[in-house]
Amino acid sequence: MLATFLSIAHEEHTLPQKGALAISAAFDSQGNLWRAGVHDGFVVVDKSSDFGKTFSASVKVNQVVQKIGADGEARPKIAISPEGNIYVTWTEALKKPFAGHIWFARSIDAGKTFEKPYIVHQDRAEITHRFDALNVAPDGNITVSWVDKRDLIAAKAAGKKYDGAAIYYAVSADKGASFKSEQKLADSSCECCRIVTTNKPDGAVVALWRHVFEGSERDHMIAEIPKADAKPDTHRATFGHWQIDGCPHHGAALASGGESKGWWGYHMAYFDGNDAKPGLYYSRMDGVAWASSPAKKFGDNAKQAGHPALLSFSDKLGLENIWLVWREIKDGKSSILGMFSNDGGKSWNEAETLATSSQKADYPILIQDKNQPYLIWNTLQDGLIVIALKSRPI
Repeated sequence: MLATFLSIAHEEHTLPQKGALAISAAFDSQGNLWRAGVHDGFVVVDKSSDFGKTFSASVKVNQVVQKIGADGEARPKIAISPEGNIYVTWTEALKKPFAGHIWFARSIDAGKTFEKPYIVHQDRAEITHRFDALNVAPDGNITVSWVDKRDLIAAKAAGKKYDGAAIYYAVSADKGASFKSEQKLADSSCECCRIVTTNKPDGAVVALWRHVFEGSERDHMIAEIPKADAKPDTHRATFGHWQIDGCPHHGAALASGGESKGWWGYHMAYFDGNDAKPGLYYSRMDGVAWASSPAKKFGDNAKQAGHPALLSFSDKLGLENIWLVWREIKDGKSSILGMFSNDGGKSWNEAETLATSSQKADYPILIQDKNQPYLIWNTLQDGLIVIALKSRPI
């Protein structure tokens, strides 16, 4: 089943669609569930006050039709700020193959209207700016990161070798009214795997992405978004040594581990196509020593186990609870499986099936309303499935 993830080399994806199952979701402080998706060339946003049973009329974010990337690895993103502003990003597919621009829009009236969207990056060349990731820190700062090919093009023009693409980011410190000029986080990222971000307790933004290491090994790199004038400090996060001259289209999952003074690092879940033991893996990354724990294999690779999601939170007893979910497919039927840990990922309960669908379905999403975790899964058969996840015995 490994070919499922390798059938499209490099960048052959991001197809504009009339409507798409690929969505993003977030809760606001009042417990409303917000959803962002794509329909007829528009990013549309709506909300539910009854956990997905019914939704409000959708609001168009962009007023001019665009070809918008909307599939598993590239989809509109939505985030809610501490004061209730609604932020949305998306990738516009341009005429040149694999070229795109990253757009941003905000609503400061609780989603009734969105201000005029604008492109986040200053570089407007018709090249790859894609696979946007949206992060809103506790202090309200907004960070947008993406895959960018300006350095590859410059290297080719100079007759120099350059592997993969690069990771760039831009930060807004004024609640999305504007973004500072973009900065480069790292060279030689994979071309088509999503970037994932989380926040340390101090609000620092941390990014994880698939990287092209020496010998075309497609493992993962992790780094904090540096403060102004600081140089990026990148660290290798996974060590599967998967050699492939192409993009797996299979991004990772990331969650911060521990809270406040109990913070210790990061939870990571990812796909590794190493020939010996291909499949999904989980590991912990020490956030000070930048050392990864031995990787734990999970999921059934024969059932195309993939596209994991992670969520970490502390319960009333102060235990670090972790949910890890992923999708599997057999005989055309999709299932979401999950595992639970209440000791920060050191031990896990047995995997169990949380939801199934007999038709096309999206990847799973994990979000929380206060300290209650929810599985969000968009399906063609049953629409949006919202499941409140309960602690399990270990």
